[in-house]
Amino acid sequence: MPKSRIRKKADFTPPPAKQSTNIKLTNRSWVAPVMLALFLIGLAWIVVFYVTEGDMPVESMGNWNIVVGFGFIAGGFGVSTQWK
Repeated sequence: MPKSRIRKKADFTPPPAKQSTNIKLTNRSWVAPVMLALFLIGLAWIVVFYVTEGDMPVESMGNWNIVVGFGFIAGGFGVSTQWK
């Protein structure tokens, strides 16, 4: 039986090296304190509203004080997306 001819593989040539790009890192040390502050302000707003039976944070807003408290908490979650 005849032998098949041997095929020579091409030598491996690595792809050209990519040039390094300078990545500018920004200082995000403000994110954690602001995030925690917004969480705590929102929580305190809601707690004060319930403890004082609607008299304290802004009496004229009524039950909208709950929305304001959750707004601060939502702002804390929004700021948390900047944390690395």
